[in-house]
Amino acid sequence: MKPGVTLDAGPLIALDRADRRVIVLLARAEQTGVPVIVPGTALAQANRHPPRQARLARLLRQPRTHVAPLGRVDPTDVGRLLAASRSTDIADAHFVICARRSGTGVVTSDPDDLRRLDPELSLTVI
Repeated sequence: MKPGVTLDAGPLIALDRADRRVIVLLARAEQTGVPVIVPGTALAQANRHPPRQARLARLLRQPRTHVAPLGRVDPTDVGRLLAASRSTDIADAHFVICARRSGTGVVTSDPDDLRRLDPELSLTVI
């Protein structure tokens, strides 16, 4: 596994609620300079009131933070993963695709759905 972390919507929401676990995790990422991957679909789920989400905005401005868009290739991979797992959550599937591609650890508040999509993911549950 590569150094870094991929965040789903749960940790992004927890960050705005000043969840100490997420704040510490992101502080460690900053200290070590590892990448923070935020799938665009997870960001869409969490980014509900941008003017009031200062912590999230600050994270997104960091040079080590990469927002992974749902571009041209990912929709096909997402569709295949959903078909193989008989799931329907596009955001979860995109998250798994981004985590696989980055090779980083995963931070989630929804481990059961992610394990259904990929039982091999290295998960940290918040």
